[in-house]
Amino acid sequence: MQPPLPRISESKNPEVTPSAHDRVYRGLRSRILYGEIAPGKALTLRGLAREFDVSMTPAREAVQRLVAEGALSMSASGRVSTPELTNERIEELAALRALIEVELASRALPRAHIALIDRLQSINGTIADVVSNRDAVGYIRTNLEFHRTLYLRAQAPAMLAMCETVWLQLGPTMRALYGRLRRTEAPQYHRLIIAALKAGDEPGLRLAVRSDVTQGLRMLAS
Repeated sequence: MQPPLPRISESKNPEVTPSAHDRVYRGLRSRILYGEIAPGKALTLRGLAREFDVSMTPAREAVQRLVAEGALSMSASGRVSTPELTNERIEELAALRALIEVELASRALPRAHIALIDRLQSINGTIADVVSNRDAVGYIRTNLEFHRTLYLRAQAPAMLAMCETVWLQLGPTMRALYGRLRRTEAPQYHRLIIAALKAGDEPGLRLAVRSDVTQGLRMLAS
């Protein structure tokens, strides 16, 4: 009688599990998305494995996944870094934001109830606080929360996933943009977005969102 085959889910190395890979992926993805890592910053598998207390395998898998999403760049020699975007690439991503986010906002408008508007106003107040504290990472985090909160009402998950991929590619660059803008108050276009939602003004909403997501990036590329 042959011995039973081992179950596929069993592993001799318990560290190499989806949870280890997922922890590295999510942690690194969050740092890139919110601009905690500068453009062109080199990363090593050994350093990531040590930082997240995992072996090289889940670190490598997480890096490969982020490279595929455009959040990290890998040279022919295998050097991994956050991307340094060219002006042409910034313009391209700004155009993508304008296309996708304007459509998401438009789809969200019919579902923009009072509770949503109140939530957006609260987030915008938080943005004002982090701006006054010169907190670049906090600004990027709350700014994206403002947009994500609105776009979730569009009930278009595939479109929102595409949008978040663009945000991820722009994360380090957004940190550089924040330093150049030297903001002293929350973005004016957020107030226009909220006003358009209250009024049910779709043309005004589309214009406010388009202006909000492109003006700063285009200044960075100029």
